[in-house]
Amino acid sequence: MSNNIPLSGLAKRLVNDQLLEEEAAQEAVVAAKKEKLALTKYLVTNNLAEAKSIALAAMEEFGTPLFDLASLNTESIPKELVDKKLIQRHQVLPLFKRGNRLFLGMADPTNLHALDEIKFQTGTNTDAVLVEQDKLDTVIDRYLNAAEEDIEDAFDDLDDADLENLDVESVDEDAMGGGDDGSEGADDAPIVKFINKILLDAIKGGSSDIHFEPYEKAYRVRLRTDGVLHEVTRPPVNLGSRLAARLKVMSRMDISERRVPQDGRIKMKLSKNKAIDFRVNTLPTLWGEKVVLRILDPSSAQMGIDALGYEDFQKELYMEALQQPQGMILVTGPTGSGKTVSLYTGLNILNTEERNISTAEDPVEINLEGINQVNVNVKVGLSFAEALRSFLRQDPDIVMVGEIRDLETAEIGIKAAQTGHLVLSTLHTNSAPETLTRMANMGVPLFNLATTVSLIIAQRLARRLCPACKKPADDVPDEIRQKEGLFDCGIPKEEIELYHPVGCPACNNGYKGRVGIYEVVKVTDAISRIIMDGGNSIQIADVARDEGFNNLRTSALRKAAMGLTSLEEANRVTKD
Repeated sequence: MSNNIPLSGLAKRLVNDQLLEEEAAQEAVVAAKKEKLALTKYLVTNNLAEAKSIALAAMEEFGTPLFDLASLNTESIPKELVDKKLIQRHQVLPLFKRGNRLFLGMADPTNLHALDEIKFQTGTNTDAVLVEQDKLDTVIDRYLNAAEEDIEDAFDDLDDADLENLDVESVDEDAMGGGDDGSEGADDAPIVKFINKILLDAIKGGSSDIHFEPYEKAYRVRLRTDGVLHEVTRPPVNLGSRLAARLKVMSRMDISERRVPQDGRIKMKLSKNKAIDFRVNTLPTLWGEKVVLRILDPSSAQMGIDALGYEDFQKELYMEALQQPQGMILVTGPTGSGKTVSLYTGLNILNTEERNISTAEDPVEINLEGINQVNVNVKVGLSFAEALRSFLRQDPDIVMVGEIRDLETAEIGIKAAQTGHLVLSTLHTNSAPETLTRMANMGVPLFNLATTVSLIIAQRLARRLCPACKKPADDVPDEIRQKEGLFDCGIPKEEIELYHPVGCPACNNGYKGRVGIYEVVKVTDAISRIIMDGGNSIQIADVARDEGFNNLRTSALRKAAMGLTSLEEANRVTKD
């Protein structure tokens, strides 16, 4: 069969430059089309012409600049920008990005379909840059396998002694389920070591949460440190199910069940006297199971009240309320604002031999010796209210309820506080005054509120400036300071010292650790009268301010004025 077809473009140029015989060029065009390959790929693969000669001919034919891939720093390639399937299919390589323009290395610059498809996928304008086919093949192969290489490198870099000696609580084999659970490799040494390293890094870095997150084209691991999430690694997508299976094995979950959320715990012994608990939750998402681990460090409950960031007058109010024989102390704030640590710190102060202390929590986060802790379990009828009823039959001195969620729990707690017990609990409200109106809206009688609640603590956590690298914020003018309210926070103008975060090897973007921001309000006679009159949270807040209690905004500005945190962070946490 004759391949006597008219030649054009690159094929014609190769013949004119005497790099190919005309008949060979015609056969190559037909064969490349049949095999669905670019002409350049077919010629190089079958050794019909040298890659460099083809590239030079293409440069002359199409007027496209030629780039030498040997000079490319592969670390500078814009990773995760172009779908790897498109790179494989079209044999193109993202070289660099300038503004909204993406430059793609191609041995066949006439492949307009590739440019258009990548332009649509990335939302950028695409330009072709001519490269040699053989070098392109090598770099693409290395690029596509980079994720696998990265995780292997991570495995190689692990401290084997540390990871092998980690004592993780054993698994209840009966809870693991059976059948084809897709967990093959859950106990592979590399997977075990990889997860152990992530857990150790999170502990050493002071992180509070670890997120293992599957997506369609990526898998990422993020740590929440100082209240802010940041990505630490991107293992290959195909390892997602194995990572999830390993975590489920460690936390005694059913690894054959991937359709519903599950809860579990991991206990990791770091030394003879040091153990860390992880509260684990799985969530079925579109692309697999997301697994989140919350790190529960018992030492956080032993910090002592002086380390939490209370100002002196706030600490005195808290200590005074803790020493009362009865009444109710409420701690409020969003999830992750440090309510549990504030409560546990108070319980530790009260935890003496002569006191009977019981807590109902969902779940118990940190084990405290000498305190009777109960995990509520609504499925079997053990609610907060039911646990409270049981506590009151066991002659308690102090009761802690993890959260007041409904009128029944609130009423039993109020009744306990009225009958000679000190009750501590939490609510999810934004400020101390709103806590009182929330309970009134639940249906708690106003008289009971006014006479029983003794102290309310609303709180947030702000990132603490790194003392090693923070720099004075002399660029913040007095107009801004006045507008933000710094001159009204109770610190003399000449003593205000603002700082900016900088960043150094010892911190995270200029911040290291966190400091508490507190609104501590004692329910005084004046506030009680407002409650009895059915006043709203705004009226209660006005009276609290007149009584000398700082709100959250003022407390945050005071921390910024003292140089403990930045004005930007104070605004992030408490801006009205």
